[in-house]
Amino acid sequence: SYGIGFNIGSSIRREGLDLDAQTIAAGIAAALKGEPSAVPAEEVQAAIEEMAKAKSSAKLEANKKFLEENKAKKGVKSTKSGLQYMVIKEGDGAVPTAKSTVKTHYRGKLLNGTVFDESYKGEAPAETDEAVEFGVTQVIKGWTEGLQLMTKGETRRFWIPAALAYGDNPRPGAPKGTLVFDVELLEINPVAPPPAAIQAAPAK
Repeated sequence: SYGIGFNIGSSIRREGLDLDAQTIAAGIAAALKGEPSAVPAEEVQAAIEEMAKAKSSAKLEANKKFLEENKAKKGVKSTKSGLQYMVIKEGDGAVPTAKSTVKTHYRGKLLNGTVFDESYKGEAPAETDEAVEFGVTQVIKGWTEGLQLMTKGETRRFWIPAALAYGDNPRPGAPKGTLVFDVELLEINPVAPPPAAIQAAPAK
């Protein structure tokens, strides 16, 4: 019982919700006893929707503030679309086009540093044959634009606003908001694979 309650509390905490623990416990107790809810379902749903809107608005403002401050940092450049990037390691090869297929290593993070997807094993780069291959136009907008600014052998860090990433309707495993990707461009081929191969940023 304690473990289940702890998991519920942990989930609420991860969501950043400011809720009263005693009232939550009272609601759980009533449900377990089969008692009717003290609050009408319509009111609960309305409150949840209002809370979600407030949270989304706050997140957008926080992301906007971060990007404004970040683009002023040394080495960070911005494009007209709002994409921000920094060159971590210079390359000296060819530049991909919208028709290219590329092979990359990457690590995707949230603004708090949490890694949500990557092609690396732990801290060290994985072997080249484990890199991800896809068409330049078969990924999120931020990747499509960013890849065409890179040269073969180059590594860049991209700060991708939600509008150029997954927006308000992310697929499973792809979070909302501003995302940070470190991308290493390993290979470039002229022909892209079939469009159905990848629908968003590469994911395992």
